[in-house]
Amino acid sequence: MIRPLRLPADWPLALVALLLTCFGLSMVYSAGQTDVPTFVEGLWRVQLAWVVLGVAVGYVLTRLSSRLLEAVSVPAYIAACVLLLLLIFVGKGAGTAASTKSWLAIGGVRLGQPSELAKIAVVLMLAHVLSAARRAPSTLFELIPSATVVGIPWLLIMAQPDLGTGIVFIGIYYAMLFWAGVSWWLLLLAASPGVSLILAFSTGLWGAWFLMLLAVLALVRPARWEGVVVVAGNLMLGVLAPLLWNRLDPYQQRRLLVFLDPSSDPRASGYHLIQSQVAIGSGGLFGKGFTLGSQKRLAFLPEQQTDFIFPVVAEEFGFLGVSIALALFAALLLRTIRVAVRSSTPFASLVAFGLTSAWFTHLMVNVGMTVGLMPITGIPLPFFSYGGSFMLASWLSVGILLLISSEGRGQADRL
Repeated sequence: MIRPLRLPADWPLALVALLLTCFGLSMVYSAGQTDVPTFVEGLWRVQLAWVVLGVAVGYVLTRLSSRLLEAVSVPAYIAACVLLLLLIFVGKGAGTAASTKSWLAIGGVRLGQPSELAKIAVVLMLAHVLSAARRAPSTLFELIPSATVVGIPWLLIMAQPDLGTGIVFIGIYYAMLFWAGVSWWLLLLAASPGVSLILAFSTGLWGAWFLMLLAVLALVRPARWEGVVVVAGNLMLGVLAPLLWNRLDPYQQRRLLVFLDPSSDPRASGYHLIQSQVAIGSGGLFGKGFTLGSQKRLAFLPEQQTDFIFPVVAEEFGFLGVSIALALFAALLLRTIRVAVRSSTPFASLVAFGLTSAWFTHLMVNVGMTVGLMPITGIPLPFFSYGGSFMLASWLSVGILLLISSEGRGQADRL
């Protein structure tokens, strides 16, 4: 089960991940260089320790067999759900998510976020369920097993509440359904109640969406019971949207309102977005220089070492630095999709694409919220944001991808 010591076969993937990690570590160091000393100043050393641990564990994973991944998918999933359930009772908050219960703590010391490892466990379990089927799900009824796999941890995460991580789980689910071969219309029907919930704030938009949905149902002609379920689900969530809005925590409501109009709360919830946009805009073409960002040095930028580390990159390295960072992310994602395409088994292919979709969702939501294209949800940037459990999970994912790549088809012309 354990292969001899050697360098990863897919060294371009490992190299890109290392470059992103080094870039991110330098930005965590820069985030601590402020005119007024803060606790952030020494966090880069802690992050470095997590990087070393993550790389080491990731390397160990590359020495194993993908069959072992499938064997541990069920126990890993059960363990993740138990930890998420435990968080509801003993979880702690931190930073911009002080009111949540996302961190596992013992004796007042935060050990990490189990949700980060739960993402990998859900990817493994979902790949196990989808690959075990002889064909891709073709009805809403056939989606129930896979929806249950994602739905249980998703509900536990939303109970914390942690909207950002919840979005990542949804992204993983629909991406893996797509990769498994689920038709576009079934994906649309399954996602339609959520779209209705989002659009319910505007009667006009919701009405237009509902008419379009009816047109899709008339075009694809699903089973009658499926049509009834979809229409009833969209009507129900459209009506219940105001009630669900009232159940959101006040800080979550403010974040969504600020997304629509940052100036509505410039000194509180809108402050994050305003300062982020100022930092990004002030970077110009080449930036102000490493550690020299004024918004960061004056500590105007909240959580500049975690959720808002992307504006630090933009302020200090400008458009050029942002382009390099995004190019590295693009190279990573393209390489991982290549791994998924060349995987030797359906399970391995689904795992590779699921891990890719998790990174992609993190990237889109984090960058989107810092520039004002998405609501602020408190979601970190892969390989950049400070956080031990997130860095460990990221390198666990790299290790799994390298393992799958080494066992995939076409090793001779892989590079």
